[in-house]
Amino acid sequence: MNIETTAWGAIFVVIVMALVTLATRLGGVFIMSLVPINERVRRFIRAMSGSVLVALLAPIALNGDIAARMALLTTALMMLWLKKPLPAIAAGILVAALIRQV
Repeated sequence: MNIETTAWGAIFVVIVMALVTLATRLGGVFIMSLVPINERVRRFIRAMSGSVLVALLAPIALNGDIAARMALLTTALMMLWLKKPLPAIAAGILVAALIRQV
């Protein structure tokens, strides 16, 4: 299937992607409304967020260039120091940008 990506084709693709995103988010809320939230489910949800983060960052740490690795290191150190995610992420992005600029 080919969709023309000029004018209305691009708008159509964006609308379809937005609807799919909305459906998955609402579907998740609906499914979780059927699950009783006990201590076991709470522990699973807490552990899941950490495992998703590790799954996203491990390939970058192993296969990324020096800028990506330094950005991860900077973000981790800033997170330990500041205990605030937004400034830590901003520092990591800044380090990656500076290293790639040089």
